[in-house]
Amino acid sequence: MTEMLQKALQKIATLPPQEQDAIASQIIETLQDEAIWKEKLSRSPEKLRRLAEEAEREHRQGETHPLDELL
Repeated sequence: MTEMLQKALQKIATLPPQEQDAIASQIIETLQDEAIWKEKLSRSPEKLRRLAEEAEREHRQGETHPLDELL
């Protein structure tokens, strides 16, 4: 376990049980989402490559905007 993760877990341990469970749920959900994306992307690396190329082309042509401009 990394030092940063240890520090985070120590801080979480000081919270009330309900807040600890909420954070734990968020962590678990994030890890599950990451696993799903990793599995999906590993099945279609060519599609991911095409999407990346399309995004790069759009950016070079000035068709993209910073995310904070859209929010």
